[in-house]
Amino acid sequence: METKAKRILIADDEPDILEIISYNLIKEGYETYTAKDGNEAIERAKQLNPDLIILDIMMPYKTGLEVCEILRSMPLFENTLIIFLTALSDESSHIKGLEMGADDYVSKPISPKVLISRVNALFRRTHKETDGKTLKIGNISIDPIRFIVEINGEEVMLAKKEFELLYLLASKPGRVFLRNEILSQVWGTDVIVGDRTIDVHIRKIRQKLGIDCITTVKGVGYKFDL
Repeated sequence: METKAKRILIADDEPDILEIISYNLIKEGYETYTAKDGNEAIERAKQLNPDLIILDIMMPYKTGLEVCEILRSMPLFENTLIIFLTALSDESSHIKGLEMGADDYVSKPISPKVLISRVNALFRRTHKETDGKTLKIGNISIDPIRFIVEINGEEVMLAKKEFELLYLLASKPGRVFLRNEILSQVWGTDVIVGDRTIDVHIRKIRQKLGIDCITTVKGVGYKFDL
């Protein structure tokens, strides 16, 4: 049975970059679509429901950060993979983007080989995650195939990184996961994020679940503990 090609939406206001990225992704077997500004990126995302969106941070009308924030607020895009294209010196945007729910970033000037490797790695990691088993701890059920958490039978929707983080902690209740370990397993070794990123995601998980199931071990990390 033939596997359906993954759909990738590329949003950038530079035609040359759109052409280069699209050309290389098509060669890799992906199906590509383009948008030249933030508003068009949002509209095309709604039309296409892509598997992955590549967003330039500096775009007309709406920045990549604004586009990411708007899309992540919609249930349809809570788990869509997002990669930012950023300037080399724009570290604050890297961190802010990851905190908003981006899965990775690639620095400009773009190396097609690096971008392709990041895209392939994200899809591989997502495929591995869907092979996991549903975790049932007390009144909590965590389903990695549907990316759904249920508490007493009520569904709670988490963003993709929030879900991955919760699933990791819940996979071994009571065990303390070090911050570096969390960063490596949830964000990967190629993505540079700080401790604040983890803290923001933990805070959002606690707020959405409405129960106290994640304990902070000061100066060390976090553990899942009902």
